Amino acid sequence: MNWFEAIVLGLAQGLTEFLPISSTGHLRIIPAFAGWDDPGAMFTAVVQLGTMLAVVIYFWQDLQRITRVWLRSFRDRDARDELDARMGWYITIATVPIVIFGFIFRDQIETGARNLYLIGTVLIVLGLVLLLAEAVGTRTRRLEDVTRADAIWVGLAQAMALVPGTSRSGATITAGLFLGMERGAAARFSFLLSIPAVVLSGLYGLTDLIASDDDVSFGALAIAIVVAFVSGYASIAFLLRWLANHSTAIFVIYRVVLGAAVIALAASGTIS
Repeated sequence: MNWFEAIVLGLAQGLTEFLPISSTGHLRIIPAFAGWDDPGAMFTAVVQLGTMLAVVIYFWQDLQRITRVWLRSFRDRDARDELDARMGWYITIATVPIVIFGFIFRDQIETGARNLYLIGTVLIVLGLVLLLAEAVGTRTRRLEDVTRADAIWVGLAQAMALVPGTSRSGATITAGLFLGMERGAAARFSFLLSIPAVVLSGLYGLTDLIASDDDVSFGALAIAIVVAFVSGYASIAFLLRWLANHSTAIFVIYRVVLGAAVIALAASGTIS
């Protein structure tokens, strides 16, 4: 991978990680369109460390407060009912499914799941599911109203993002909308929930790359991570402002059009 490819893929990762349009799907589709080699699932996992850092910095005060109150809840029973303590537990609970399924299906994730027909189909189907969630969701529940059951359902939805084309943020925001959350609350919970999952997958991918026999350009990888961080931070700010006054319909349209284009181009042999 040269530096230009690293910059393009890092930019794609940062811009699409938090938008409900699938960063992993784009990191497979863009090289296919450009005629580049598939960077692979491990590169995709590692470059997400840049967007993880963007989330940590953007929500630094929230994370400090949640961590402090959550740890205090271990010894102070009165603190267990506070929102920050509950958020700490909910993030922990919701991370369990993606860890379990990621470990069980790790081989499929690195090979068969990167099929372009599958990615195109998932882009379309999950886009239409997001549209349905927009139509039926009441959008009346705030972050304060999230329960343990909600965390479990959103965590299961996050595990679906192991399939490229799903979108981790798209799956979790969709689940939140189905559960009646406000768009902003669903997005905020989705972003906070991304931190442990992305850190674990990124560190796993990094150790796998280091241990592999492949010729890895760690300079290009570092550039991709930095670009992903900068563009990811901007993406978070944009989406939170957008969802305050807009629906996710524009992202649904984008997913359907892109998915259809990927399937058509793959079927014609234009991309492979």
